[in-house]
Amino acid sequence: MPQLAVGETAPDFTLPDAAGAPVSLADLRRRAERGVVVYFYPKASTPACTRQACDFRDSLASWGAAGYEVVGVSADSPTALARFASREDLPFPLLSDAEHAVMEAWGAWGEKKNYGRTYTGVIRSTVVLDTDGVVVLAAYNVRATGHVDRLRRDLGVD
Repeated sequence: MPQLAVGETAPDFTLPDAAGAPVSLADLRRRAERGVVVYFYPKASTPACTRQACDFRDSLASWGAAGYEVVGVSADSPTALARFASREDLPFPLLSDAEHAVMEAWGAWGEKKNYGRTYTGVIRSTVVLDTDGVVVLAAYNVRATGHVDRLRRDLGVD
């Protein structure tokens, strides 16, 4: 699937959160003063995904002060997301895209290579939207370590 680019309007979605309750992108955009950070990660409770989620958690006050809502999306079940959120004390929504429909529409599902093996899976990505749903930043194939700090610098979030 093609990846989203700056200036495009991101497809809307509604996905279940860790409690199984539906969360819509439209609601997140309405709550945000400046925009929404949507990050896609391969698997809850794995080392790199935990590092990335904790980086968002540890800087969440700055994101909120700058007017951004943060949401993580993976193919994990709501039950796995609930365990992950509880274990790591993650105060932002984690959403389950078990069918990969949102990931495919946003360009975060596709071919990956790892240790010489090619397979299809979640492409670690972050897309930042303004409150109208227009992409202001799109980063694909990012590394978990240091990504949140770079994102904060790029967006001027202190």
